[in-house]
Amino acid sequence: MSTHSLTKAALRAEGLPRRRATNRLMELLAWLAAAVAMGFLVLIVWSVARRGWSELNLDLITKSPASGFLTTGRQGLANAFAGTLVIVLLATLMALPTGILVAVYLNEFAQRAIRDAVSIALDVLNGVPAIVIGIFVYGLFVLGHGPSAFAGSFALAVIMLPLVARSTMEVLALVPGAPREASLALGVPRWRTTLSVVLPQTVGGIVTGTTLAVARAAGETAPLLFTSSVGVGTQVHWSPHHPLQSVPVAIFELSESPDPKDHARAWAAALVLLVFILLASLSARWLATRHRSRLGTSR
Repeated sequence: MSTHSLTKAALRAEGLPRRRATNRLMELLAWLAAAVAMGFLVLIVWSVARRGWSELNLDLITKSPASGFLTTGRQGLANAFAGTLVIVLLATLMALPTGILVAVYLNEFAQRAIRDAVSIALDVLNGVPAIVIGIFVYGLFVLGHGPSAFAGSFALAVIMLPLVARSTMEVLALVPGAPREASLALGVPRWRTTLSVVLPQTVGGIVTGTTLAVARAAGETAPLLFTSSVGVGTQVHWSPHHPLQSVPVAIFELSESPDPKDHARAWAAALVLLVFILLASLSARWLATRHRSRLGTSR
């Protein structure tokens, strides 16, 4: 028997053709799942754009909604976009450093029992309905003090915190142990090793997790209904000490209006929100890729 025949017989005995067929089938299923996900995304964007295209213009972002029933001309949602910017920015400033510090402590310094307990608490907090968080913040800040953008930001920060912390923990766990051991072997303190060696390798994952958290917070409605939707005016305000309008709440209110133009404005605002999330995701991916390339070049 020739060597070629022996090799083919050995491959058949090891089940290589069957494993190749299984691998191709799994690749095909993975491509099919990705195509289905992309199809749903395209369908959603197309459906929102088709309904809101008629009201999508610069006035939507630069003009405030007119007060009163006998109003003519184009109206916008400048107060809602400004309020969303303030509320989400404050929420990010609250959740991002807290989430990163929690993740660094749990992954680098905490004992196993503490790490497991806090990780479970973060997972439970991530699963709490947004409306429950809104009611909690309403009782904590709004009762006795009144609604404000700060209360809404705190509610969104509670929603963002577990997302930022868990994503940071995942990327910290992927950092190899060799750089840590080399730094510690040179006598570098553990906190300095974490700050200068470990964290720079996780910037991409942290940015991605933060982007996902911001995307979720920017689309939340229920917490803001309890914390920052009462007494909102039609003018653009930037102070977090007062209640501010937000895009999700404005979409909810416009969808309840009997006027078809209000419905179109709601769809247009939803389209702007979708585009913002898309651009934020693309920017986060670009920054993460650029950081990885710079990190690889420096090495």
